[in-house]
Amino acid sequence: MKPDRTLAAALAEEVLVLDGGLSNQLEAQGCDLSDALWSARMLADAPEQIEAAHAAYARAGAQVLITSSYQATFEGFARRGTDRAEAARLLARSVELARAAGERSEREIWVAASVGPYGAMLADGSEYRGRYGLSVAELERFHRPRIEVLAEAGPDVLALETVPDADEAEGLLRAVEGCGVPVWLSYTVDGRHTRAGQRLEDAFGLAAGLDQVVAVGVNCCDPADAGPAAEIAAAVTGKPVVVYPNSGEQWDAGARGWHGGATFDPATTAAWRTAGARLIGGCCRVGPGAIETLAGTLKE
Repeated sequence: MKPDRTLAAALAEEVLVLDGGLSNQLEAQGCDLSDALWSARMLADAPEQIEAAHAAYARAGAQVLITSSYQATFEGFARRGTDRAEAARLLARSVELARAAGERSEREIWVAASVGPYGAMLADGSEYRGRYGLSVAELERFHRPRIEVLAEAGPDVLALETVPDADEAEGLLRAVEGCGVPVWLSYTVDGRHTRAGQRLEDAFGLAAGLDQVVAVGVNCCDPADAGPAAEIAAAVTGKPVVVYPNSGEQWDAGARGWHGGATFDPATTAAWRTAGARLIGGCCRVGPGAIETLAGTLKE
C-alpha cells in the first residue's frame, strides 16, 4: 500500500528493506536484456514484466522498490528512435509500475525513482570508472531534465545511485535542487574511495549539510566494501545510511557478463546496521530469495 509516512520519518523509526537487482529478476522471468537500454527497454516493450519483477520483491519483504529508470535517459531513448515526449512518458511509467506493484501489498511500500549515472547512458561500463571528461555544470545539465520528469511522476524519493565520481555527485545534487522530492545519494566504491579515486570522506561530505538528502551510502559494490563505507558515511554526514551491494560477482563490461562467486550474505547485515545503515538491500545479482532472507534477518 502507499505509505502514510515520509521515507525520512520511517527511517527515524525503523530499518527498511530495499529490493534487489531488477535486471536479474527480469532475466529470471525470461526477458532478453541484450540491449543498450538494458532493463529500461522493458518500459516500452513489456511493462507488465517490470511490474511483475517489482511485485516479486514486494512479496519477498522489500519495503522500498527502486524503479526501472536507471538506464532510461532521453539520449538513450533517442538512439532507439523514441522522441522526447514518448521518452518522458516512459520515464513516468517507471514510477507508475513500481507504485502499482507496491499498492498490492498490505505493507507500506515506498517508491524510489532511480537516477543512474552518466556512464549508464553510455552503456560501456564507465559508471564503474567515472571521470567522463565533463564538468560539474555539464553533468548537471545532463541529469536535470530526467530528474524533473521523474519528480513530477510522484515517487517518494529519488535514488541518485551507482555514482562513481564526486564531481557527478555534485552535479546531481545541483540538479535536484527545487524538484520537491527528497533524495538519497549512493556511490559505487572501491574500498575507501569512489570508483574515480576520491576519498569517501570528501565524497560523502558533499551531502552533509543538505536537508533534501535523507540518506547517503553505497550500492553496486563488493559486499566487503559496504560496512567500512557505511561507517564513513555515517560519521561524515550524521544521516541514515543506505547500503545495497552486488552479489559479489564481478561484471565484465567487455564480455557483458558476470564471473566469480557470490559473497552476499544477509547474515552480515548486522554489522551494516551497527555502522548506521537504515536502508538495506541488494543490487546486481541479488534476487528475491536473498531479499526474503534479509528481511527475516532484519526483522528479528
